[in-house]
Amino acid sequence: MLSSIVWNVDPEIFSIGPIHVRYYGVLFALSFVCSYFIFVRFFKRDKLPLPLLDTLTMWAVVSTIVGLRLGHCLFYDPGYYFSHPLEILKIWEGGLASHGAAIGVPLGLYFFCRKYKMNYLWLLDRIVIVVALTGFFIRMGNLMNSEIYGIQTSLPWGFIFERRHEVVPKHPTQIYEALAYLLIFCILLYAYAKKTKLLNRKGFLFGAFLVLVFTFRFCVEFIKERQVDFEKGMPLDMGQLLSIPFVLLGVFMLIYSWKKKKF
Repeated sequence: MLSSIVWNVDPEIFSIGPIHVRYYGVLFALSFVCSYFIFVRFFKRDKLPLPLLDTLTMWAVVSTIVGLRLGHCLFYDPGYYFSHPLEILKIWEGGLASHGAAIGVPLGLYFFCRKYKMNYLWLLDRIVIVVALTGFFIRMGNLMNSEIYGIQTSLPWGFIFERRHEVVPKHPTQIYEALAYLLIFCILLYAYAKKTKLLNRKGFLFGAFLVLVFTFRFCVEFIKERQVDFEKGMPLDMGQLLSIPFVLLGVFMLIYSWKKKKF
């Protein structure tokens, strides 16, 4: 009977001279490619000009990367990055925080909508569908990097992350999160594809996304190892503290969209 899984995957696929191709980067890029083609269907369905999608993609990519990086720098190690500001630019060395993207993406899209006269909630209700899919790809990238895993477990699917010098099985929380985000993606896409009545309420899918994703994120953090030293001894870690306001915002959006007149 399987007692644990030894995980020792090389995060690098191949290298050519100074160019190193890693699973994380490929999966991250793949998430944007998939998101683009899904949005092509959204734009065609709502009869929007496809050239505008290219501009939206640029805004979304920049907002995502900036949000992910600044989220890590400001939430998890602000003292170091304030002392070494140029280190913030070294995104290739790792250090991304999903809560930062949860702030950066809506903020960037707000300015996009103002500039190009788009309905902000219309866009948020659709962008969260592909964001959930992106979360799946990113967590699978974390698995390939042998990072952001859980505490010790006796469950038969525990992973021994040899590249992190672990000798006991740990919860593969990257897989837990990846599967959860994939399920949320399927739920939101189904609600959109079937033209459910919920789609007629501005902000409902956005609110549902926030509640589902960050409630799960709050819960899974209980079996995750602490990422930074200052979290040790805290009743709730940084990921949980940051998840609470997003869950509350999601609840507010659900109530707001339900009471708001349909469009």
